[in-house]
Amino acid sequence: MPSDELLTTAELGALIKVPATTLRQWRHRGVGPVGFRIENGRVRYRRSAVELWLADQEHADAARRVAE
Repeated sequence: MPSDELLTTAELGALIKVPATTLRQWRHRGVGPVGFRIENGRVRYRRSAVELWLADQEHADAARRVAE
């Protein structure tokens, strides 16, 4: 299995320019990138999961524009 960087909520927020509070709300609602809790209860996001989520958002936006 290749190495896959784990991001904190703050790091993810900085990467996609979204406040950490928004990411927490998205996680609670199940609409943001997939994250998981590690042993100490802190949330981490795999960079590959974030990139997949971003690609899905981009494709969904393109599909909406075509449908309009």
